[in-house]
Amino acid sequence: MVLLAVVSWAGALAGFLLPWWVVGGVAVVAAVGLVVRRRRGRSTVVGAAWLLAGAAVAGSAMLRVEALDASAMRSLAEDRAFVTAVVLVTSDPMLRQGEYEPFVLVRATTVESTGRGRTYQARLPVLLVGDESWSGTEIGSLVRVEGRTAPPDGGDLAAVLSTSRPPELVRPAPDVLDGAAAVRQGIRRAVAGAGPGERTLVPALVVGDDRGMPEDLVTDFRASGLTHLLAVSGTNLTLVVGFLLIVARWCGVRARGLVVVGILGVLGFVLLARTEPSVVRAATMGSVALVGMASGGREKGVRALGVAVVVLLLVQPWLAMSVGFVLSALATAGILFLGPPWRDALCRWLPRWLAEAVAVPLAAQLACTPVVAAISGQVSLVAVAANMVVAPAVGPATVLGLAGGLVVLVLEPVGLLLGRLAGWSAWWITTVAGQSAGLPTAAVGWSKGAVAVAVLSVLCVLLALVMPWVLRGRRRALAASCVMCASVVLPTPSPGWPPDGWVMVACDVGQGDGLVLNAGHGRVLVVDVGPEPELLDRCLDRLEVREVVSVVLTHFHDDHVAGLPALLEERPPGEVLVTALAEPATSADQVVSSALAAGVPVRVPAFGEVRRIGSLTWQVVGPQGRFATGQARAEGSPANNASVALLVESTGIRLLLTGDMEPESQEAMRRSLPDLRVDVLKVPHHGSRHQDPQFLHDLRARLALVSVGRDNGYGHPAAETMRVLDDAGTIVRRTDEAGDIAVLSQDGQLTVRELSTSSSAMR
Repeated sequence: MVLLAVVSWAGALAGFLLPWWVVGGVAVVAAVGLVVRRRRGRSTVVGAAWLLAGAAVAGSAMLRVEALDASAMRSLAEDRAFVTAVVLVTSDPMLRQGEYEPFVLVRATTVESTGRGRTYQARLPVLLVGDESWSGTEIGSLVRVEGRTAPPDGGDLAAVLSTSRPPELVRPAPDVLDGAAAVRQGIRRAVAGAGPGERTLVPALVVGDDRGMPEDLVTDFRASGLTHLLAVSGTNLTLVVGFLLIVARWCGVRARGLVVVGILGVLGFVLLARTEPSVVRAATMGSVALVGMASGGREKGVRALGVAVVVLLLVQPWLAMSVGFVLSALATAGILFLGPPWRDALCRWLPRWLAEAVAVPLAAQLACTPVVAAISGQVSLVAVAANMVVAPAVGPATVLGLAGGLVVLVLEPVGLLLGRLAGWSAWWITTVAGQSAGLPTAAVGWSKGAVAVAVLSVLCVLLALVMPWVLRGRRRALAASCVMCASVVLPTPSPGWPPDGWVMVACDVGQGDGLVLNAGHGRVLVVDVGPEPELLDRCLDRLEVREVVSVVLTHFHDDHVAGLPALLEERPPGEVLVTALAEPATSADQVVSSALAAGVPVRVPAFGEVRRIGSLTWQVVGPQGRFATGQARAEGSPANNASVALLVESTGIRLLLTGDMEPESQEAMRRSLPDLRVDVLKVPHHGSRHQDPQFLHDLRARLALVSVGRDNGYGHPAAETMRVLDDAGTIVRRTDEAGDIAVLSQDGQLTVRELSTSSSAMR
């Protein structure tokens, strides 16, 4: 059954990625081979089953692709036509922050659509993009929408429909979904008295509802390998249905009655967590885990896993392209195949319960490591330990959160008490995540390239083979644990870093800016401090910084100023320079109050102001005129256009640091400084598409640095911006791909070095 699942998966991928004649040719060749084998008197049952499963899934995939490509909605989308449609909402609204204002994404299925004077009756998946008025749309409701269509990026959609109008309700969601929504709301009410992290974590644990979760907590969970707790997974279902089965046993239910309770629990979980493909996938994998647990061995669990994969791919072949599906299947397979022998090896010197607590997360993490590295570009070294430490709290937080959400609807004081207990359990999980992520080597960077991922996969296979031998002996296991702990707690050495002759380093601070300029003798100028205090602090540690002479905050957006309190505590600067436009006001007030509380003066530098420290000279060249106070008429963000811009010179190299300047402010600088030429450009606004192409071209920079976070939701850096820089002959380096990037001056030559690679001279 496992091999059957693999063949089915390959069939789905072939159906989506290969031409029909290639898939058909392979199927014909395989069928001929089976016929020849049959005539020779050999068994062909298994081969026929493989061929049938692979062909069925591949055919299902190709038919779905063809149905979408040939649909009238796809034709309208390619013409970017205006349509009116009645759609069935199939997902919860997802609020996203755009470059200027928030927007909402909603997945839906068309029931009826009208465009170009014709009406079509077809059920096709579409993605709706609307304003915040769509944030209250309920899953299962029928709404009318009017807007402009566009071709989708992914192949599983017929069109993207953008609208500026609020939804018009045609039919509300069914009562059963209203009941599920009431329970979800009840869970949030029950934990409303907990901390900001805990009151968003509990709904995520129970039903995968992670709305409003603080970004820093999400980052901590990612670094500590606990991200799976924030999404609907088989673990959620196992805990919820397992709890129901325990209650049923207490009530005297036995045999087939427990099966009925289990089935009803699975159906209830799907309704509660939403009937989306990811939830169905999670419910299926959780059911597989329950089958494995009930069978007392792994054989039934393995067979159930194979059947589950085949059935899911037949019903929804798009899952073959889903990362979540890959991770779920791999984690379940790791637990079923690797967990038992590793547990048995540990049972030689550990109690069974402790051996299982170690073996299960270790097996799941190792099985998923190559895929996680391919997605995130890093390998978590604390994931196994973090999962082991939080394991005792995950069950109580999940079960108590669900119980609190149910009870609060009928007996509020008791529900709030259960919610408070769930919040305490969740507090332990958030604390472990934060402490784990804060370790010096919580995660190590890993290339997303095919070769690097293949090497990591081979290493994981080798580790899986030797792990039983390691775990079987107490001394070997303890020695391996000590080595792992030391590698996590002790900072990873960076040979040759900081490089000799470094002028500036663009620190990898995620989606934000954090620039460090060398003033000599351990002294630096810092321009922006990024969104995460720990990331900038580690960068300064690697650069062996002893004194921060001055900090320039180009503007008050969090991705440029949120790391200031930590810097003030660890390395108080001589002064903090800020833009004149105090927007957003809350962030500006926090910056000023925290700096003054630390005894650090805050001031607005004058336009044209020049400062010198050692070989480092910088001049304030922006913002220009009325952009400084936000009074200039501009389509872009006033705060971005008011960014402090610095022209820096050091050892013969000229650098322009632009903050998040947008086209209007860039054009003003281009007009006032028409002869400005630089060697290095810090690309404005993380390389967004909002640029003045002439400004970027006229600078004639040899090197452009883009400070940007991995897999950010803004589409930074934009392809059109990269094309402009490429056309200008500018070499581009990005922190999301290279980590910390150093600009060097060696023997009068401009050189760039990335923390993870060797230096390369600039031409």
